[in-house]
Amino acid sequence: MIHLEPIEISGHTFLSVSVKLPKTNLLAVTNDKGYIMCGALDVALLNEKLRDRKVIAGRAVGVKTIEELLNAPLESITYEAEELGITEGMIGREALLKMI
Repeated sequence: MIHLEPIEISGHTFLSVSVKLPKTNLLAVTNDKGYIMCGALDVALLNEKLRDRKVIAGRAVGVKTIEELLNAPLESITYEAEELGITEGMIGREALLKMI
């Protein structure tokens, strides 16, 4: 099942996406500039082979819900996210606000 829901963070609207798969969930919160995602995100791929796409993204591991994703520290980020001031260890919702 796929669940899409707008969420508001400090007056800004983002789209949360949850995909229920056997034995796992894919989770992401996005806007038109970038996104944060669960551990399924391959940051190394984005930074290395797809670097020319300049993707702004961060990955949090061990999360099972959108709320956990928003409150978890980012384990890894893309180079483009770093240029916006997003850092590893930053909480998901704080990183999203840097993507405004």
